[in-house]
Amino acid sequence: MAVSLADRLLDALPQTQCTRCSYPDCAGYAAALADGSADIDRCPPGGVEGMRRLAGLLGREEQPLNPACGEEGPRTLAVIDEAWCIGCTRCLEVCPTDAILGFHKRMHTIIEIHCTGCELCVPVCPVDCIGLEVVTPGAGGWAAWSQERADHARRRYAARLSRLEARAKVQPAAAEGAAATCADTSPAAAQMSEAADARKRRIVEAALARARAARDQPRSPTADEP
Repeated sequence: MAVSLADRLLDALPQTQCTRCSYPDCAGYAAALADGSADIDRCPPGGVEGMRRLAGLLGREEQPLNPACGEEGPRTLAVIDEAWCIGCTRCLEVCPTDAILGFHKRMHTIIEIHCTGCELCVPVCPVDCIGLEVVTPGAGGWAAWSQERADHARRRYAARLSRLEARAKVQPAAAEGAAATCADTSPAAAQMSEAADARKRRIVEAALARARAARDQPRSPTADEP
C-alpha cells in the first residue's frame, strides 16, 4: 500500500510532540504540511536538518526556522526537584510520552529514556519544581537527536493516545457503576478501598525507587550523543 505524503512527512519529524509548531502534535503538523496550510519552518527540535528533510519531501525552498516557534538548541531532559514536588499530577496529564512517574500527593520523577525534552511539563507545575537539563551541549536538532529516539517517542505517544482513548470509553460505564454502589458505606467497603489505595501507592513507590536508582547511576554517552 502506498504511503501517503502526510505519513512520509511525519516520518521526517523528531516526534517530540512539543506543540511549538502550534499544532497539537507531530501528526497534526505533518497533515498541515501535506495539505499546504503550514510552512516547513516550524519545528525547532528538528532544526535546520529537519527543515531540509521537509523541504526535500515537499519540493520547497529551504528557509530559516521561524523564530516565533523557537530556536534550534541542544536536547534537554526534564528534571524534578523532588524536595519541592507536591504530587499534583499536572505534569503527568500533559507529558506526551508518559515519561513522568508518580502518584497523587506523592513525589514524581522523570524516566529519562522516555523524556523528549518537550518542555510541556514545565509551565503547568504550580511550585516550579521542574527544570531542564542540557544533555547534548553544542549539538542541536537532529545532531542531538536520532531516528531511534524518534521512533521510541512515537511509539510511546501512540500508546498514550490508545490508553486515553480506552479510558474515555470506560469512564461512562465506571460512572454508572459508581453511582450504583455509592450507597455502600460499610466498614468492609471502606477497608477494601483503603487496601486498594495502599496497594497502588506501594506499586508506584517501588517504581519510583527503581527510577531514582536508575537515574542516579553514572550515565554513559549514547551513540547519538557527541
